[in-house]
Amino acid sequence: MPRPRPLPIDPLAEAKRQWLAHGWTDAADGMAVVTSIMRAQQLLLSRVDTTLKPFGLSFARYEVLRLLAFSRAGSLPLSSVVARLQVHPTTVTSTAERLVRDGLIVREPHPHDGRAAMLTLTASGRDLADRATAALNTEVFASPGLSSDDAADLVGIVARLRKNAGDFTDPRPQPDPL
Repeated sequence: MPRPRPLPIDPLAEAKRQWLAHGWTDAADGMAVVTSIMRAQQLLLSRVDTTLKPFGLSFARYEVLRLLAFSRAGSLPLSSVVARLQVHPTTVTSTAERLVRDGLIVREPHPHDGRAAMLTLTASGRDLADRATAALNTEVFASPGLSSDDAADLVGIVARLRKNAGDFTDPRPQPDPL
């Protein structure tokens, strides 16, 4: 699908102008922040989806595979996957069922908790995660559309927004500053 031609004006800047013109001055900056982030998410997700399509993966399926591949044993409790991906348990369960159906993970009983399930990466799941990661690194992550300095600034700003929203607390030990 060809890329659409750029619009002659920034519709988000026009929306902010309209907010100000209608007297919603106190909300105009916030509206611009929210809609800008949401539009950027749409643009980036489109690039990610295009890159993952040849692998038969959605971003949700990719995230589960990559998370399991990052774990020491290629296996995590379902509850840990839910917590680390910050999505609803039903979403992870549904995603896991499709990955099991495709032979990319197996669902096993937890060795110490009879109520819990373990998700374990298969060899084909690890191979697919590695190939998809290589494609994402090349086609999306290595060139997100911002300079390195802008990317670092943006990550820091969004991290502060997420922290202020209660998304996380400062971890110990702390990673490199955002």
